[in-house]
Amino acid sequence: MTISSQLATIPLFEGLTDSQYDQLSKIIVSRKYDRGQTIFSEGDEATGFFVVAEGTVKIFKLSMDGKEQILHIFGPGEPFAEVAVFTGSTFPAHAEALKKSTFFFVPRKEFISLIHENPSMAMNMMASMSMRLKKFAMMIEDLSLKEVPNRLAAHFLYLSAQNNDSKEFQLNISKSQLASLMGTVPETLSRILSRMSSQNFVSIHGSKITVHDSSGLRALADGETKLG
Repeated sequence: MTISSQLATIPLFEGLTDSQYDQLSKIIVSRKYDRGQTIFSEGDEATGFFVVAEGTVKIFKLSMDGKEQILHIFGPGEPFAEVAVFTGSTFPAHAEALKKSTFFFVPRKEFISLIHENPSMAMNMMASMSMRLKKFAMMIEDLSLKEVPNRLAAHFLYLSAQNNDSKEFQLNISKSQLASLMGTVPETLSRILSRMSSQNFVSIHGSKITVHDSSGLRALADGETKLG
């Protein structure tokens, strides 16, 4: 598959013409990373943004004592670090490949030139960033107002929705990384998973999650009920 045809499958760039996809493909640089390899660090100069072609990336912050807080996990077709296009400042967090991955790097200066010629690109990007901001605001609310079981229930419902509302899905990150994403520690996460399983909300086999009680998970996610 050519870069142009891959770009046509990415929501951020949907609706462009074949000519525009060709123009975009000419400025994109394909970069490969091994598992655990740093893509950029907080404070690095932001000279462009990325789109996941294959693999997975985590975006995270580090506290003064080195504790990691995962902010986002992105997979194929999802962009990250788009703010660089508009600010040209520094990256506000760290990015690391969670598995062997390929990313499309879109350099800021060249992309801005294309935006001047094709305003629809900017409109798509603004819509994508608006959705990202909404998700980030919800995450902050969850971390500050909801308990870990509520956050975890909401996350399982989100993963189910991402898999066409399937009752079975695979975690795309390790349980220690899931704990970081939920703003807790692995030991606490393990206890909560065990309680969810014993109360038949879900069953867990390795990285495979099976949802048995969607309505119960929804009530837990919304704070209407508590985990016993």
